[in-house]
Amino acid sequence: MKRDGRKLAHNTLEEMRVLAVKRMNEGEHPAAVAASLGMHRSWGYKCRAAAKGRGRGLRALRSTKGTGRPRKLTPAQERQVFQWVNGKRPDQYGFDFGLWTRQIVQELLFSRFEVKLSLASIGALLARLGLTAQKPLERAYQRDPAAVELWKNETFPAIATEAKSSGAEIMFWDESGFRADAVHGKTWAPRGQTPVIERPGQRQSISAASAVSAKGAFWFATYEGGLTGELFVELLKKMMHRRKKPVRLVVDGLPAHKKAIVKEYVASTEGKLTLHFLPGYAPDLNPDELVWSHAKRTGVARSPLKAGEKLQCRVDEQLQNIANDSALVKSFFRHPSVSYITDL
Repeated sequence: MKRDGRKLAHNTLEEMRVLAVKRMNEGEHPAAVAASLGMHRSWGYKCRAAAKGRGRGLRALRSTKGTGRPRKLTPAQERQVFQWVNGKRPDQYGFDFGLWTRQIVQELLFSRFEVKLSLASIGALLARLGLTAQKPLERAYQRDPAAVELWKNETFPAIATEAKSSGAEIMFWDESGFRADAVHGKTWAPRGQTPVIERPGQRQSISAASAVSAKGAFWFATYEGGLTGELFVELLKKMMHRRKKPVRLVVDGLPAHKKAIVKEYVASTEGKLTLHFLPGYAPDLNPDELVWSHAKRTGVARSPLKAGEKLQCRVDEQLQNIANDSALVKSFFRHPSVSYITDL
């Protein structure tokens, strides 16, 4: 029974070819050599013919890696594709869509290079270039990059220096809302069959405010409705109650934070409390945003309210658990978006 060379490993075939030629050079007949190795008689003649010729020899018998079908794009063109996609939007190239898809890359390649690739090839190309499909972060176009850099490099370092010299604590403040019927997570289900999560039919909502520090301190309060200047003052008073150290409180530009009644209360503390405002449209600079993200991913979204259970009680319990876990609170400050917060 003859061997099927297609089922043998490349290195095995290489050794067999080299051995066969050596034996034939020593005088053995090609048919006899092929028969001894279990190959067809013509195989021996082919090996000998491959090794003949000037400058060939045994080197011609070595296995070589198959190159496959050559790529349609040159390395320079592939680098151009990366430059198109990385940090830019399709509408900058004349498309009426703001997110990259394989179809848009396919059209752009054809219009610029007259190269037609299948969608599967487009996906393989993007993966080879280190590009993956991701959900983009939303960022307001009104955001001022210069103001953000000024905050990171000058404003906040000045606040930190003053706080250190005066023995004050720097805290970051933010508010958020919770709803009992909100779903923030994902689950698994058969393709085409959207899963159903049972939730209380009665709508419940609650608002919460919190302040967090890089040293692991966490203060919170829950309330109903939206935040007003008067309510903000009440919450500040609760936060400052029996607090020994001065507080340098970093807040966003919410109108309630800038009301006259708020300024009057802050002035009445005679420096024990000061407010410092983040640049506009830059929530990623506030580590307290990460607290809310964690709370909403792991709270009611993961475990729906039971019959008769109140949302406020659940939120209070969850926020208290965060306050009791200083290691968790400190971990929010290790996120890359708030890496500017150092030496606290």
